[in-house]
Amino acid sequence: MSEMDPGLLISLVTIVIAGLAIVLGTLGPVLMEGRAVVKALDSMTRQPEASRDIRTTLLIAMALLESTAIYVLLVVLILVFANPLLDRFF
Repeated sequence: MSEMDPGLLISLVTIVIAGLAIVLGTLGPVLMEGRAVVKALDSMTRQPEASRDIRTTLLIAMALLESTAIYVLLVVLILVFANPLLDRFF
């Protein structure tokens, strides 16, 4: 097997790690958003008079949960497009 350029190797490893990070990093928020919606719908069916307050709280919670996935996306985009490892080692 021929030797691979170290810069290319680091780029390939970073892309694979970034792909895994986006999958694993968004899995948690997606599962928690689903649980929050199920609990909110359950609460709305039990207390229809409080559905307005529950909906407002749900939307705020969904925005906070989604921000976690956006932070993961930001880190992945930095790793892919502005790879700091290439500047550090080469």
